[in-house]
Amino acid sequence: MIYKIHEAFIADPLIASKVGKRIKFYEYPAAGDVSGPIIVIDPIAPPIPTDYADNDWLTEEYLFQIEVWSKSKTDTDAIAKRMQRIMWKEIGFGQSGSGVDEWDKDFGIFRDARRYTGKAYIN
Repeated sequence: MIYKIHEAFIADPLIASKVGKRIKFYEYPAAGDVSGPIIVIDPIAPPIPTDYADNDWLTEEYLFQIEVWSKSKTDTDAIAKRMQRIMWKEIGFGQSGSGVDEWDKDFGIFRDARRYTGKAYIN
């Protein structure tokens, strides 16, 4: 699922133009290393089997935290909103719970972190 999310993000023109190849899995950047917008996709928990039939599970439920780090509040907001749309329209995952919208004044970095949950059929 993490690769499906990654592919959907890099296929989007806005994200591709602003983020490029700076999409990471699990790995958070050092605040001093942020030169352009960065996306971090972080699975919060392993997939959980759900929706059973014939004594077997049909789907797995996922929980991801996806963050945008940038020195521009405008870029951070635009990228986070586009990711929210992609997660809903293309992946079928909705935003879950609260997130983080913060600014690190020492490094001048804006951070938007949102959690997404959804199900996918097992192949």
